[in-house]
Amino acid sequence: MKAVTWHGRRDVRVEQVPDPIIKEPNDAIIKVTSTAVCGSDLHLYEVLGPFLQEGDVLGHEPMGIVEEVGPEVSHIRPGDRVVIPFNISCGHCHMCDRRYYAQCETTQVREYDSGGALFGYTKLYGEVAGGQAEYLRVPQAQFGPIKVPHGTPDERFLFLSDVLPTSWQAVEYAEVPDGGSVTVLGLGPIGQMSARIARHRGYRVIGVDLVPERLEMARRHGVETIDLRHTDVVAAVRDLTGGRGTDSVIDAVGMEAHGSPFAKAAQSFTALLPDKVSAPLMTHAGVDRLAALQTAIEVVARCGVISLSGVYGGMSDPMPMLRLFDKGVTLRMGQAHVRRWLEPLMPLVTDESDPLGVLDLATHRVPLDRAPQAYEAFQKKRDGAIKVVLDPAL
Repeated sequence: MKAVTWHGRRDVRVEQVPDPIIKEPNDAIIKVTSTAVCGSDLHLYEVLGPFLQEGDVLGHEPMGIVEEVGPEVSHIRPGDRVVIPFNISCGHCHMCDRRYYAQCETTQVREYDSGGALFGYTKLYGEVAGGQAEYLRVPQAQFGPIKVPHGTPDERFLFLSDVLPTSWQAVEYAEVPDGGSVTVLGLGPIGQMSARIARHRGYRVIGVDLVPERLEMARRHGVETIDLRHTDVVAAVRDLTGGRGTDSVIDAVGMEAHGSPFAKAAQSFTALLPDKVSAPLMTHAGVDRLAALQTAIEVVARCGVISLSGVYGGMSDPMPMLRLFDKGVTLRMGQAHVRRWLEPLMPLVTDESDPLGVLDLATHRVPLDRAPQAYEAFQKKRDGAIKVVLDPAL
């Protein structure tokens, strides 16, 4: 089959790899009909290479048609249309019983003291072959796959794999008070959907970015916007909120934020070192570009909440603890517990009026063969690329 494979920094290729097979009685095989490129895939493209092997299959936002199931899988069968959550969870361990599915103890990667396994995402999270491919083996299929109806565009359901649950959790963790306000830093896919969900829940939303197409998309959905190319974000948010700042902030940017030149240089230097040197260095002394988080700390109102959905990976990041303590700020963060948020999301996704605008998120749908060009355009924020969907059938 064809699959998107990693070969080095900024080097992904579409190659022929062996077809997946059932290995465990609770496996399933799906034929992928749509698979998206995620912002966190760009961390693999640029920064996290030391934790990948050449030829690893990427991708963690797939959906498709069930081809085959193991004998312990009963809730789906061949021919069913399914979305695959990006985290691999068993549904019955201690953490899954508490609905913390991203911390599943059955799939937890103990070698690296990491949480539950993820599709297509480094040795740190199990090195499980990802979904940017024609076919996908799904472990823990007795629980993970989400069955959805046939007959509507994939984009109506595809984002249940990651974007929508991650965004819903970001808003949930932000703990915005009734009628309150939230600033969303970064208007990529997660920022876009976080802003729309917050608007849907009745909050005032201020979105911040520097890409014109992202700002325009947010405005289409009723979001007030700030272009950080031309504006002091902290001053602008305070001006809009009587000097206080917003009740909450969602950081949808993460480790590769603009405006952190020294950390960017450190990341770039580390990525060029041999894996045996760079991997332990990143694990024990890695640094992130903290411009977005530092902005969030200044923007949030006193006793407010910062919700981190952007991925961070540093171990030596300098945190302004005096400022956080003085302002009484609460921080919440972590991988999304995908299936936890299906109950509120599914009615919104299946609503024909499309209240969250899920059909207005993907800006590009391209053949799987064009994945290298898609990664480059998305990483460089070129050609209006906000959300790219790869189609193995094109």
